[in-house]
Amino acid sequence: MIFQRALRREMANTAGASFTVLFSICVTWTLIAVLGKAAGGKVASSDVIALIIFATLNYLPTILILTSFISVLMVVTRTYRDSEMVVWFASGLSLTRWIVPVLTFGLPLVLITGLLSFVATPWAKQKSAEYVERFEKREDLQKVSPGQFKESASANRIFFVEGVAGKTAVVQNVFVNTVDERGTALIVAREGVINNGPKGERYLVLKNGRRYQGTPGQADFQTMEFESYSMRVTSQTQDLEGDKDTDSIPTMQLFKDSSYGARAELLWRLSSPLTCLVLLLLAIPLGFVNPRAGSSANLIIALLIFFSYNNFVKLLETSVRQGGMAFGVAWWPLHLAAALIVFALFAWRLYLNHPYHPLALLAAYKRSRHGAGKKVVSS
Repeated sequence: MIFQRALRREMANTAGASFTVLFSICVTWTLIAVLGKAAGGKVASSDVIALIIFATLNYLPTILILTSFISVLMVVTRTYRDSEMVVWFASGLSLTRWIVPVLTFGLPLVLITGLLSFVATPWAKQKSAEYVERFEKREDLQKVSPGQFKESASANRIFFVEGVAGKTAVVQNVFVNTVDERGTALIVAREGVINNGPKGERYLVLKNGRRYQGTPGQADFQTMEFESYSMRVTSQTQDLEGDKDTDSIPTMQLFKDSSYGARAELLWRLSSPLTCLVLLLLAIPLGFVNPRAGSSANLIIALLIFFSYNNFVKLLETSVRQGGMAFGVAWWPLHLAAALIVFALFAWRLYLNHPYHPLALLAAYKRSRHGAGKKVVSS
């Protein structure tokens, strides 16, 4: 049908523009956040691009849900604003005839949202956590960038290196300031390298340097020169296979896990495609606008509905995570209530001219009150 093809084409064009804007905002926000972490020494500068990609994948389900909702809403609103809906209804066609083309356009987005929510997002969160954890578990000296002061993980040492010798772990012109129970110690050396001990412990071996202990001018002040000086960096090799957060666990493992955290994460993943489907249908009756009025109010209402819906899902997730509500009771009532609201709005628009419609009953009540007032005045 020509109408359906034209409608799908218009929704696709609107979705493309909306997605581009939302995706650009998301990437810019993520870029600022990741670069801030890299500048603060929380992530490696070489991992910035990968972390941006992983973070963007995490936001994609939300972006697609909002894109589909706004696209359908803007197209329906435009048809009301341009009085095309007047011709539509005058031809004897119902608002329900919009459901098929909207679902034809939106179901692929629902499937993509589900695929991202169940597969891509957990994988991205797992890889992002691995990158951050691997950087945090590197030796303190390897985290130092040339020309920058860096505090150790134990917060009792400050490192500074002037340069790095190639791609090895050898650093040149090292400065180390250590604070312990014996006071403050200052060490400077020409170069340093990390060696492994027999039991997996790590040592920073400094060569050709000086060590100063205590306060200059005091009796306990000590200074010495050394050709080789070792200090322990970590007590043992650290395992990267730690406890994983539930948001990075594959979906099939979540179905087998009966813990509160796993059930809550599963609820959140199930909600993404369901939310996308419900909002697609909600946009059809919600797109009504008076041709003489502007259409910005509908977009504001749509954003409020979208964020309220997400917040309610988050509340249910938190309740399941804390054990206040069972998963079997929590995952479906919100979406059922939203579907009933969609049905009620469709009924409101379809039976607008019915004598028992609330607006018709209200108008009849006002007329009766007005007529009774006239009789009182005339008498």
